[in-house]
Amino acid sequence: GGFVAILEVCGFNHWLLKMLDEFGCRQTVLICANKRSSKKTDHRDANALGELLWANRKRLLEGKKVQNLKRIVLPSPEDEENRQLTALRQRAGTLRTRTINKVQRILLKHNLQQECPTKGLQTKKAQLWLKQMALEEIDRLEMDQLLAQWDLWNAQLLELENKIKKRQRKHPMAAIVATMPGAGAYSSLALACRIGSIERFPRPQSLANYWGLTPRCRNSGEATDRLGSITKEGSALARFLLGQMVLHILRRDGTMRAWYRGIK
Repeated sequence: GGFVAILEVCGFNHWLLKMLDEFGCRQTVLICANKRSSKKTDHRDANALGELLWANRKRLLEGKKVQNLKRIVLPSPEDEENRQLTALRQRAGTLRTRTINKVQRILLKHNLQQECPTKGLQTKKAQLWLKQMALEEIDRLEMDQLLAQWDLWNAQLLELENKIKKRQRKHPMAAIVATMPGAGAYSSLALACRIGSIERFPRPQSLANYWGLTPRCRNSGEATDRLGSITKEGSALARFLLGQMVLHILRRDGTMRAWYRGIK
């Protein structure tokens, strides 16, 4: 009935997964690597993975959980494209923010930020002021290049957001996520495509664990309340978007706002 393979997930093994399928691989077990060992070589890793697969072959083939093994569930082709698209949107937004910060650094260098005609820099009036302000030769050159980069990021973000809106309207789970306060097309699509099939999570807490939102614990013996910060495992983009959405929920939901203030 074919063979079974086990692989550690990385950012460039899509071609290998396709090739294994073409060569008759019955099932590919894709896992997340554990903490890096002090004696790490490809030979040691291959032997360890082979022993892991052989010792747990029955449970893995039946889809059961194996202790201390983080198995990766591959997304559908559509969700994989949506993940790539939303990651591009995040990266473009980050680059634009860095460019704006560099512009502000030049203004702080010459103590010019208070002379801006508007409160923020992201207005047409402020943009015109930045293009016309008198600066020294090298500062003027850097400012012109930063403004050109700023225009490029804005154009790319507009193109990405239009693409995201089209895909979000066709995604059934994104429509459900969009009913949450503060969830727009980008946020809802990014979260929905990273959830995948909700049926694979046995309990509501499982999704919080999957995104690294639950606290670490070191409970042993009689010590049963040794909690730490959140694990931060899983998608960093999902945690960032949920953190932004919290602000919208606190404005609209009085019960959640009171609970939040009590903890704060």
